[in-house]
Amino acid sequence: ATQRAEVSMQRAARAVAEERLRIAQELHDVVAHSISVIAVQAGVGSHFLDDSAPAEARDALDAISQTSRATLAELRRLLGVLRGEDGAPSRQPAPTLSDIGELVERTRELGVPVTLDVRGTPDAEHRAVEMSAYRVIQEALTNVIKHAGETRRVEVTVAHRRDGLDVEVADDGRGLAQPTSSDLPSGQHGLLGMRERVEVWGGTLDAGPRPGGGFTVRATFPYEPAFAVEA
Repeated sequence: ATQRAEVSMQRAARAVAEERLRIAQELHDVVAHSISVIAVQAGVGSHFLDDSAPAEARDALDAISQTSRATLAELRRLLGVLRGEDGAPSRQPAPTLSDIGELVERTRELGVPVTLDVRGTPDAEHRAVEMSAYRVIQEALTNVIKHAGETRRVEVTVAHRRDGLDVEVADDGRGLAQPTSSDLPSGQHGLLGMRERVEVWGGTLDAGPRPGGGFTVRATFPYEPAFAVEA
C-alpha cells in the first residue's frame, strides 16, 4: 500500500510539473513574444519621431517601451518559477512592498497622478505576504490606468502594523463598471485575482465605487492567518 501511494504521489507530481511546463511554454510563445514586439516597435516609433513631434508622443512611446521591458523581465522571472529554475543565480527576487516606490513612479510616467503614503515599518519575516500586497496594489493601479478615465488623483496607502498590514488604492475617476452577465470584464477578473491573493492569507478585500466618484480597493493582511500557508 505504501509503494502504491508513493507511485501515485510521483505521478501526481509529474503531472503538475508537466502542466507547469506547458503553461510556461504558452506564456513564452504567445505573451512574451507579443510583449517583445511591443517593446521593439515602441523603440522604432520613437526613433522615427522628428523634432516637430509633440513631446507627449515621445513620452508615451518611451513609457510603452519601458513598461513593456519591465513586464518582460517580470514574465521571464515567472517563467523561471514555472520551470523550477528558482535557484538560478541570475533570478531576480519577486517584488515586495519595498519596491512599491518604483511601481508608483512607473505609473506616474504613464501620466497617472499618484501619491504614496507609507506608514510604519516593514516586517522582513513576512516577505511572502508583502509580495501578495504588492500584487494587489499593482493590479489596482493597472485597473486605474485602464478604467478610471479622467483621473485627477490616485492615492496609494500602505500601513504596516505589528500584526499585519493594510493597503489601499483610491482614485477619483469613473471606476469599474459592474458586471452585467456571466462574462466578467477584464477589471472584474483583476478584482477576483486580488481577492484570491488576499484570502489565501486569511485577509479581506473591499472594493467598490466611492460616493463622490471614483473607486477604492482596500486589503487587510494578517501576519498570523487562521491556517498555515507555505510561502
